[in-house]
Amino acid sequence: MGTPDFAKKSLEAVYNEGHNILAVVTNPDRPKGRGMKMIASSVKEFAIEKGIKIYQPEKVRKNQEFINEIEALKPDVICVVAYGKILPKEILEIPRLGCINVHGSLLPKYRGAAPIQWAVLNGDKTTGITTMYMDEGMDTGDMILKAEVEIGEDETTGELWERLSNIGGELLVKTLEQIEKGTAPRQKQEGEFTIAPMLNKEMAKIDWEQKSAKEIKNLVRGLNPIMGAYSFIEGKKLKIWKVQVINNNDFLNRFDEFKEYENKFLNLEPGTIIYIDKKDGIYVKAKDEILLLLEVQAENAKKMSAQDYLRGNKIEVGQILE
Repeated sequence: MGTPDFAKKSLEAVYNEGHNILAVVTNPDRPKGRGMKMIASSVKEFAIEKGIKIYQPEKVRKNQEFINEIEALKPDVICVVAYGKILPKEILEIPRLGCINVHGSLLPKYRGAAPIQWAVLNGDKTTGITTMYMDEGMDTGDMILKAEVEIGEDETTGELWERLSNIGGELLVKTLEQIEKGTAPRQKQEGEFTIAPMLNKEMAKIDWEQKSAKEIKNLVRGLNPIMGAYSFIEGKKLKIWKVQVINNNDFLNRFDEFKEYENKFLNLEPGTIIYIDKKDGIYVKAKDEILLLLEVQAENAKKMSAQDYLRGNKIEVGQILE
């Protein structure tokens, strides 16, 4: 049971291992893009390619017909990876060896819908994958195996998602192997837990007044490629896809002309464009340090390097991103 490309990697790994996949359950096709064309999930596309039976229920709770069909399959195990729906007790109790979930964090940290995104948004140094036996709670089941990874300083949610999807597939294969042999560990989740709720569009607007340069960088990384962090310049939206944090002293050493105005420079309003370099990009004063904008996207335009943006857009030092 799964929906996005993250889940497809696990399905592919289980398929390549030679397990007998009785069926795939995925979300219904959804309209997407300007033409609102109906698009199948990554999991469905793989299942079609391999000739695997597909179920796409709109809802699984109180859907007795669907529950009966799954029961009739008599599965040993149900593997759930980023499916997007909470399973009722009636489904959890069907497989004789349990329902196994692949979760994109080191539980009990980041239970919930967006664990990978929040690890990046919060500037965490490490994260990982946990496989667990599912229960009726939200990611509260007993843990089986874990794999820990370091998060790169500039790594985006998209890049981490890709890495973890591959690791998730590998860990699921190991988990199934141990369940089959009867050697799979079972560890209760203990200690404090945190929740990783779904992201919302409101959080994408950059708060130059309240957020530090590092927090803004983490916001940019965390929302790339999902929705993109953004600001406004002269009333027009500017999405910001990639930035670099520059220490104030490093900036002053790099550009000597600012040294005599150091006090004035340090007291500039956060969000002020302080320097434009056609090779480097756009330097913006944050609350505490400097942000160098490296990749941006103007309204009704494609994502591009700051250098390309500067060629086609007139912006000036002193303008304020709001």
